[in-house]
Amino acid sequence: MAHLTYGMIGGGKDAFIGAVHRIAAALDHQAALGAGALSSTPQRSRESGAALGLHPDRCYPSWRDMLQGELARPAHDRVAFVVIVTPNHAHFEPAREFAAAGFHVVLDKPMVLDSAQASDLVRTVHAAGTVFAVTYNYSGYPLVKHARHMVRAGEIGRVRKVIVEYHQGWLATHLEASGQKQAAWRTDPSRSGLGGAIGDIGSHAEQLVSYVTGLELEAICADLTAFVPGRKLDDDASLLLRFRGGARGILSASQIQIGHENDLSLRVYGETGSLLWRQEEPNVLVHRPLGQPDRLLRRGNPYLCPEAQAATRLPPGHPEAFLEAFANIYRGALAAMRREPSLLDFPTVEDGARGVRFIERTVASAASNAKWTPF
Repeated sequence: MAHLTYGMIGGGKDAFIGAVHRIAAALDHQAALGAGALSSTPQRSRESGAALGLHPDRCYPSWRDMLQGELARPAHDRVAFVVIVTPNHAHFEPAREFAAAGFHVVLDKPMVLDSAQASDLVRTVHAAGTVFAVTYNYSGYPLVKHARHMVRAGEIGRVRKVIVEYHQGWLATHLEASGQKQAAWRTDPSRSGLGGAIGDIGSHAEQLVSYVTGLELEAICADLTAFVPGRKLDDDASLLLRFRGGARGILSASQIQIGHENDLSLRVYGETGSLLWRQEEPNVLVHRPLGQPDRLLRRGNPYLCPEAQAATRLPPGHPEAFLEAFANIYRGALAAMRREPSLLDFPTVEDGARGVRFIERTVASAASNAKWTPF
C-alpha cells in the first residue's frame, strides 16, 4: 500500500502535539510527512523541516505558501492531506482554504472558535467532497468502541444517566505567567477561544459521551470558574446535562485538581446494567449487569466486537494506549481518503461543529448564572 503524503501546519520544534500526530500517522505505515509550514516564523519553520528530513523546497514559510506551492506541483506529486496542529485561533483559515482546494484535512480540536466558522467549514467540506477528521482521539480506544457497541446493542438497557469526568492538575498555579508555551496559549482568549478547561478537555468529555451513548444534548446548566487569580478563562467546569429522551448527565472538567494527571473517566448507567471506562487504565472496561457479578472486559480478546478488534494491534496483556488510539483516528480517516472500507470510524467535521456549539452553549449558561440553556 502506497503512503499518502501530508503537509503539517504548526507542530514544529518542541511541539508536543505535532510529534504525537506524526507518530500516529506513521504507526501503520500508511502516511508520511512530505511538506510543512511548521512554525509561525519562517526561520523556525525551515529549521523544523530540516530536522524532520523535509526537502528544503517543501519547508514553507507559511501555510499560504504551502497551499500555493503544493497546488503548483503536478497532481500526483502534491500532498494528499494536511494536518493542522496550531493553537485554536489559527485553525479556521487554513482548514477552509485547503479543503476548498481539494485537500483532505486532519485538524485538532476544538475545530474552530465559533459556530459561524464551524458552519462555514461544514459547507466548504461538503461542497469540496473532501475527508475532514477532527482528532477527538479518545474515541479511538478499542474498549471505548466496545462500550459504544454494548450501549447500541442494548446490553445495559436504555441509558438513564451518564457521568463523565476529565480532571488534571497542571494549571493549579499561574503557570502561564512563567512563559510556559502550552499554558500561555491555552489560557489566552485570543488564541484559545471562549473556553479554557471546558474547551481544552471538556470538549473531549462531551464527545466521548456522544460517541459511546449516541445521546443528543437538549440543555446545559453550567458553572465555570477561574480559580487561579488573574486567569482570563475557566480552569474548572461543572455541568448538568439533559438529553433528548429523558437521560441525564453530569460533566466535570478541571485543570486545577492537584494530583490528577490525565484522569478521564466515563460511567454509563442503563436500566439493566452499567459501564465504567478510565483513560488511565484504558485496557479494561467494567460491565456491571443488574443482579450479577461485575465483568472485566479486556482489550485484545476475541469476545470483543469487530470494531474493537479492528482497533487492536497487540495480543492480550500487551498494553495499548494513547498513541495507538490516536493512530486509529488516522487509520479510519486514511481509509476514507482512499475510499476503502473500514471498521474504524473517525470524528468528522459535523462532530467538530457540535463540539464548538457545546463550548458556546456552556459559556452562555455560565454567563446566565447557571440557568438551563437550550443546546
